[in-house]
Amino acid sequence: MRLRNKNALVVGASGTLGGKLAHKLHEAGMNTYLAGRDRDALAAVSSELGGAAHSTFEAIDTDSCRRVVETAADSLAGLDLVLVATGVAAFGPTANTEDAVTEHLLTVNTLAPVVLGRASLPHLEQRGGTLAVLSAILADHPTAGMADYSASKAALSAWLTATRREARRRGVDVFDIRPPHVATGLAERALSGTPPRTPPAADTDEVVETIVSGIRDSAHELRYDLDEQQLRLVF
Repeated sequence: MRLRNKNALVVGASGTLGGKLAHKLHEAGMNTYLAGRDRDALAAVSSELGGAAHSTFEAIDTDSCRRVVETAADSLAGLDLVLVATGVAAFGPTANTEDAVTEHLLTVNTLAPVVLGRASLPHLEQRGGTLAVLSAILADHPTAGMADYSASKAALSAWLTATRREARRRGVDVFDIRPPHVATGLAERALSGTPPRTPPAADTDEVVETIVSGIRDSAHELRYDLDEQQLRLVF
């Protein structure tokens, strides 16, 4: 996809990774609409991007998810890219995980991106666009101490894989982004538990650059090779 003068909805733009992605897409010449939960952080990113249109939404509210897609499509007069960079974390043995935590994980990490994606597809089909969604390396490598968290990401990745096969007939690309651990503060804001020891965080700027390259080149997946310790785009 050529990015210049195309329209992008960035969901999760008030977060660390989503904000950086919004900046990079703006630098590439895209018209951006920003959505996120943190009103002040969202306004700050908007200001940095020259006053990009923006609105808050709640990932736990499916009506809010659908509404933000329609609002962005109306504001930009069409969507070429919908990028979803939202999520929550939780840690600890599965035997000790409360049902409410699992429900919250599945709602935010799985259901919300699915609803956002489904609402986006008709708009993206009109313009031959791209749905790009961050799942996580956990989709490939379910991890002890993160069973429910891993499951929420694996379910999302499975949905993206199947939807890609359906959407290609409609001219829509689906990009499943499965990055390694990145220092976004997500672990410190976990719903429950203490994060286990993890390898050093990947370079955030490299992850962002690779994601944008994947969008531009119509990649199917971004994976992280644990043996080579490097990001890899899959086409």
